[in-house]
Amino acid sequence: MIITTTHTVPNREVDQVLGLVAGEAVFGANVFRDIFASVRDIVGGRSGGYQKVFLAGREAATADMIEEAKAMGADAIIGVDLDYETVGKSMLMVSANGTAVKLR
Repeated sequence: MIITTTHTVPNREVDQVLGLVAGEAVFGANVFRDIFASVRDIVGGRSGGYQKVFLAGREAATADMIEEAKAMGADAIIGVDLDYETVGKSMLMVSANGTAVKLR
């Protein structure tokens, strides 16, 4: 499956637009991760715990989007957009959206 944030695939032509595909992943925050992130905020540096959560969320949301596109018979997903939002007080939602297409 070709996945791109652009609206074209180099050296390929879109033959058919199949429709919008999406994947979402919601993760709960961990109290210990929050404590260590607060310390990092004060002393500086990167929060490895949160980076792992963002990576896992992106991978899960993208995998769901790909499965939806495969079920439609797509060759590629173009115009992919990733969004990160907080839900409630301690939840992170990652969404991946794009357009499923058939290529020539």
